[in-house]
Amino acid sequence: MQIELLDTFLDLVETRSFHRTAERLSVTQSTVSARVQSLETTLGARLFTRSRAGTDLTTEGLRFEAHARLLRRDWNEACRAVAPSGESAMTMRLGIQNDLADAYIGDLIHDFRHVFPQTAFYIEPDYSSQMCQDLVTGAQDFAVMFTPKPHPDLHFVSLGDVVYRLISSDAQTRAQINPATYISGNFAPAFEQAHRAALPELVGAQLSVGQSTSLAALLQAMGGTGFVMAEKAAEMVASGRFAYISDVPALGQPVYAAMHLRNRVTKSRRKMTRILGRRFAHIETARD
Repeated sequence: MQIELLDTFLDLVETRSFHRTAERLSVTQSTVSARVQSLETTLGARLFTRSRAGTDLTTEGLRFEAHARLLRRDWNEACRAVAPSGESAMTMRLGIQNDLADAYIGDLIHDFRHVFPQTAFYIEPDYSSQMCQDLVTGAQDFAVMFTPKPHPDLHFVSLGDVVYRLISSDAQTRAQINPATYISGNFAPAFEQAHRAALPELVGAQLSVGQSTSLAALLQAMGGTGFVMAEKAAEMVASGRFAYISDVPALGQPVYAAMHLRNRVTKSRRKMTRILGRRFAHIETARD
């Protein structure tokens, strides 16, 4: 099987758009269609349905997704194994919450590589439910996530909080917030619950988004009010276009390290958990 077929399939799973996948892979939309058709022919099953509403996975496509991730992982490991590096290295497959990747992936991987200089890291931003599934199946070795999914084979460690601040282009106090221009951040169930308690009058906003980076981009393009990760909020306020909502406190989103239960006492997982604990404890302290 050609590896680009798997890459195209998995990208399309994420974008649910043939046009967007074509842009991301720097190929034509007809090439994406041809690759999907070739994969479907090889498997003898239809993987996607297309309609005016968009692109969705079929039942067979949903079943194939986990296998496709494993196949791509095995391919990457095989490539590293035969590469003329002169020295073999352990591979660590990491998952990181999508909302954390943009702000923290650089610092975290820098810390990990400093402690594990001979380790090869394969990193995949994703959502908590998929990362939990990948940890159970062995597709990932370690993950940093927002929402632990209880499972007898998984072990979770609380690390601290990331902080979100409410900023606005047209308000400075809670009373001045215009519900019509409010963008709700559905980053995780815990955040949604805290948001509902803090601002019940803004529940059910007309526009909501599941990633802080995307919410910040919408605010910058359209204006309005919304919770943004603290570091990005500070940057946007410093630009002079946005201001903090002075009478609404910051909201924290808990962060967890996750691993398979059998790996919880290994030296590598314990060291990585300590690194993460120091990093996110510092972030949580910065809220005060």
